[in-house]
Amino acid sequence: MGSTSERDWFDWHRPYDEPGSPLAVRLGLVQGRLRHALDTAASGEIRVASLCAGQGRDVIGVLAEHPRREHVRARLVERDPRNTAVARQLAAAAGLGGHRGNVEVVTGDASVSDAYLGIAPADVVLACGIFGNVPETDIERTIGLLPMLCTTGATVIWTRHRREPDLTGTVRGWFAATGFEEVGFDAPGEHPFVGVGAHRWPGAPGVVRPGVGFFRFV
Repeated sequence: MGSTSERDWFDWHRPYDEPGSPLAVRLGLVQGRLRHALDTAASGEIRVASLCAGQGRDVIGVLAEHPRREHVRARLVERDPRNTAVARQLAAAAGLGGHRGNVEVVTGDASVSDAYLGIAPADVVLACGIFGNVPETDIERTIGLLPMLCTTGATVIWTRHRREPDLTGTVRGWFAATGFEEVGFDAPGEHPFVGVGAHRWPGAPGVVRPGVGFFRFV
């Protein structure tokens, strides 16, 4: 993930390998939203920026078989070197990594804007696994700053659990107040842990300002 905390973010990924687990369900929904974003992206290069990318299973899992994989240039930013090691292995296995690959895995601080210089403004921005682990004020702040990372028409994919107090409605409102248009929101009733949203940025392409902090983990 993007910052240090008491949680072990490497062990946190283990339920992804358990079919039917909330994390596995969430992964499938995020991948579905990502596929749709790639399918509907304009012709030419597609830039993808993933904040707190973990092991990159969402991006790499989709690009491995997507027909537009050769058009994608992705940057996955993650602080835990154990997770970035796995991400690089997965990318290499899918033919997406290495010196000439189109998936760049960065071990660094995803909470600071400098991590996205050269990849943003992007066509797809993933902010998954963040909004359930940072203060509410930082969620609102991050959403307000996301246009910096977006080109016109960009899709932002985000996640947040729906356990009480369910903040997903407020999060969707913050996106609307910032100027985003909602593409969709996935909330499977049997999995209150899972909420996946997608929003489109209709405004002008953003400009990354160095040294801007988005959030801090708690």
